[in-house]
Amino acid sequence: MKTTLLYGKDNLSIQLPDNSFVVEPTNMAGLQDTNREITDALRNPIGTPPLKEMVKSSDTVAIAISDITRPTPNHILVPLLIEELNHVPLENFVIINGTGTHRDQTRDEFIQMLGEWVVDNIRIVNNQCHEKETLVNVGESSFGCDVYLNKDYVEADFKIVTGFIEPHFFAGFSGGPKGIMPGIAGIETIMTFHNARMIGDPLATWGNMVDNPVQDMTREINGMCKPDFMLNVTLNREKDITAVFAGELYEAHDRGCEFAKEHAMIKCEERFDVVITSNSGYPLDQNLYQAVKGMSAAHKIVKEGGAILVASECSDGLPSHGNYSKIFEMAESPEELLEMINNPEFKMFDQWQVQKQAVIQVWADVYVHSKLTDEQVTGAMLKPMPNIEDTLEELKKTYGEDMTVAVLPLGPLTIPYVEE
Repeated sequence: MKTTLLYGKDNLSIQLPDNSFVVEPTNMAGLQDTNREITDALRNPIGTPPLKEMVKSSDTVAIAISDITRPTPNHILVPLLIEELNHVPLENFVIINGTGTHRDQTRDEFIQMLGEWVVDNIRIVNNQCHEKETLVNVGESSFGCDVYLNKDYVEADFKIVTGFIEPHFFAGFSGGPKGIMPGIAGIETIMTFHNARMIGDPLATWGNMVDNPVQDMTREINGMCKPDFMLNVTLNREKDITAVFAGELYEAHDRGCEFAKEHAMIKCEERFDVVITSNSGYPLDQNLYQAVKGMSAAHKIVKEGGAILVASECSDGLPSHGNYSKIFEMAESPEELLEMINNPEFKMFDQWQVQKQAVIQVWADVYVHSKLTDEQVTGAMLKPMPNIEDTLEELKKTYGEDMTVAVLPLGPLTIPYVEE
């Protein structure tokens, strides 16, 4: 049987054993009239008055967006927000790019994300998590840190957060409050949010919002300087908008999470010897750091001692910025990495992604098909995979001719699970 994995911008067709189990949601159609549906949501929101009625013409308005590693269709959302607030002068708006600890975006990337008109007419800033002069202390978290958020956001009269909702590998679901924390937070706050204890908590996992410390912390911090309005969407495999959730932050986000869980989480009856996954294609598969999400989705249904095959283009490398690749140089094995990271005295940003990856590698072998060099892949303690079909054939020597195979063509846009 043939299937197509989301991979880069062009996708990847592969031949699978005929008895392979394909794990994907029913592909929902995109909205018939996207602009009208979004505008309707802004005028009939969940838990708040209509957006236009909430904003005075004299207000300064901050719009927090997700960065280029997320497929949030801000080229649609942001112009519609500005159009709905057409009584507010353009110079009163600021767009804050929620980079978290990621790199800044270039002008060309902002045009790709937002459209040329927005880039030419609205002030845009990249969040600078390491630069305290661009941040404001808004309180102290019960999770043990001071809370720093972007100054332009904090000082704005009216605050809006955009995003898209899907299952998330330690926050339960993306979107909503995550657009603020960690999107536009300072490094001290982000480090606590991603520390080994938080990331290692068994309740910090895909689709769980109950007593999940990561989701609890992001909601607590949002409450200290809460967005006045949220505009989030869900997407299908073509990245078309399938539903819109706008209004009060927590109520609208909860509504979106319920919708995403119903359509994106798929029950499997048993685990598999081999699980093949994508990383949802561009923009999520730009680097190996992000590909840990695809590995984590596959980890949910692979047998202990099994194999995970990840197709992630990695057009942006490992990446070269941040500490992800550096941390692998500090240990000899995934087990050693976990021992190092779980030491309370070890603190290095990006450790959370290495921690998640190491947990997966202790459970199963991980192979990567990408544009990375073999040296880059092995440097991250992973196995290079030039050809997925050849690797599948080779794995029969380990698991037998009757090995069981599952495939996640959409990667972490679909989260399988086994009730155990």
